[in-house]
Amino acid sequence: MKHSLGRFFLLLFILFLPAMHIEAEDFSYHFNVDKNDPYVKESVLLTFDINQTNHDVILLFDFDLIKNKNYTYQRVNIQESSSSHALQIRYTYLIYPLHNGNIDIEFKLRKKVTTDDSVAYSFSGDRDNVKGLVTKNYTIELPPLTLLVKSLPKDTQIVGDFTLEHIIKKYHAKVYESLPVTLIIKGKGYTPLLNQILPADINFTSFKEKPIVHILSTMHGSKNTVRYNMALSHNKNFTLPSIKIQAFNPLTEKVYTLKVPSQKFTITDINKSALVDKVDAPPVLKEDWSWLKTFLSYLLIFVSGFFTAKVFRVQTRNKYTKTPHPIFGKIKQSKNKKELLQTLMAYDTQRFAVCIDKLENSLYANGKMNLEKVKKEALDLL
Repeated sequence: MKHSLGRFFLLLFILFLPAMHIEAEDFSYHFNVDKNDPYVKESVLLTFDINQTNHDVILLFDFDLIKNKNYTYQRVNIQESSSSHALQIRYTYLIYPLHNGNIDIEFKLRKKVTTDDSVAYSFSGDRDNVKGLVTKNYTIELPPLTLLVKSLPKDTQIVGDFTLEHIIKKYHAKVYESLPVTLIIKGKGYTPLLNQILPADINFTSFKEKPIVHILSTMHGSKNTVRYNMALSHNKNFTLPSIKIQAFNPLTEKVYTLKVPSQKFTITDINKSALVDKVDAPPVLKEDWSWLKTFLSYLLIFVSGFFTAKVFRVQTRNKYTKTPHPIFGKIKQSKNKKELLQTLMAYDTQRFAVCIDKLENSLYANGKMNLEKVKKEALDLL
């Protein structure tokens, strides 16, 4: 019978833990949450109140949550009375549990005790001679708050009430010209950061920047705006597949999908004949033997100066050094097709259009090519 009563009172303690009022030496405290069974990444509003009960001393407090990989948190408000002998403080936090099951939210609290004389002494003197406040510090052990966190529906990517907007300024481009695409997720909930936002089975080149994130946390939740900037390119017409993001709203307990419909892009081919010079340099040799006479006339001069040049070759070798083209080394050091493709595209898509076309066909259309041969062709174009 005694064991049964003990278990009964323990159960009552756990049930009323989210809203407790506890007396401690010199003060009392009370904490409360708006829900103790949230979903994963659903916001929980925590309030922690401190009320001074011993009015003979002056109390100061330092309170915060203990960092833990099981949750994230943000202090959104703090309210404090101005009475030195009847201190009242309310701390307000937003907490986001990061996995399902039981999660303990842990706290740290330090009480500082001082007197009126100490406070008066610390503020004596002029502005440049303020003395330190003397306090007695005590660490207060607080019981953890346990949240019973519910699992999310399968394949959920973001949690909250969000909208998805897309911005595409142009749908036509030349071969390998960048097409900027921007996706913006707005709404209230856990910050919607996605590692992979484009479909995995794309057959075009994509470049993406680090997302631009704006968060405003209040007692009513977190308002987020996350901007994804990216660029697409290809050597022929292509289609960006439909983008689908599965979301879950814990307030309505509804699953919904954010969508961007498929987008078609038109690519204009470059006239490759315009990339080749129409004038031979040097000019093609003709059957005109007049050059031989001129050559022989200079040959004697060349031979006579040859040995003189031989003497000064070592000295002039270090004086004049040939500066290689800046992209020369990057082309030679490219380890694979994709790295060479990115190097050529970043430097000059028109000059290297033929090489880029071969690399694209090899990477995305199963074409055959020799990497070293393409490197040589690219170097020749320099």
